[in-house]
Amino acid sequence: MSPIKHKALINVDLGEGYGNLKCGPDEELLPLIDIANIACGFHSGDPLIMSSTVRACKARNILIGAHPGLPDLQGFGRREMKLSPEELTAMTIYQVGALKGFLDTEGVKLNHVKPHGVLYGMMCRDLEVAKAVMRGVPKGVPLFGLAGTKMEEAAKEEGVEFWAEMYGDVKYSPDGMLVIDRVKKPWTNEDVEKHVTQQLTTESVMATDGSTVHLPVKDYPLSLCCHSDSPGCVAIVKTARAVADRFNEEHGYS
Repeated sequence: MSPIKHKALINVDLGEGYGNLKCGPDEELLPLIDIANIACGFHSGDPLIMSSTVRACKARNILIGAHPGLPDLQGFGRREMKLSPEELTAMTIYQVGALKGFLDTEGVKLNHVKPHGVLYGMMCRDLEVAKAVMRGVPKGVPLFGLAGTKMEEAAKEEGVEFWAEMYGDVKYSPDGMLVIDRVKKPWTNEDVEKHVTQQLTTESVMATDGSTVHLPVKDYPLSLCCHSDSPGCVAIVKTARAVADRFNEEHGYS
């Protein structure tokens, strides 16, 4: 198998607090990442948090994307909901537009859109859901998603640029889908290193049943995702960063 043809970039979901409630250690994570996915208010995040997170990312030249989710603050966007295609498109436009307002104020470009939580999982499985969300992505803006799923198929049909993702702190089911936990579980550094190394070097991953699942990254740009609400997330991101840096150096990806 030929090696992955693009540099592995690290992306993390940020700005997922609400009001006085803080979610993850965003300040500690910022020096470790290339790309931020900023919550847009439906699953978490609020105007002040969105604004301050945009400014913090801008100060470190971190690429910024919108992280729209289902309208479920209590469930943190990790409970499935039945919405019409029109609702899915409209809520995507609404959330992306909210973040873009803060980006425009700071003179920063919207780098991408990355759906959150169960919405991401619904898009992987359901082509009509995926297409409805894609129709809410601004023209010319890429979408981050799981290659080999309905997300990739919908991106092609809707003319949306697609970036492939791998995951540093999420397990995969035997059918290649993500196992989306309502509450994140802890990972050891050793398990993160094995998990990420296997994905980057073999384009495959060990599924929850012990089988090996192929990850069809193809020629897509690649980003490796970690989560700010995972227990021990700073150590997780540091480990993923080290593996990605080693991979990039070995393949001459500057």
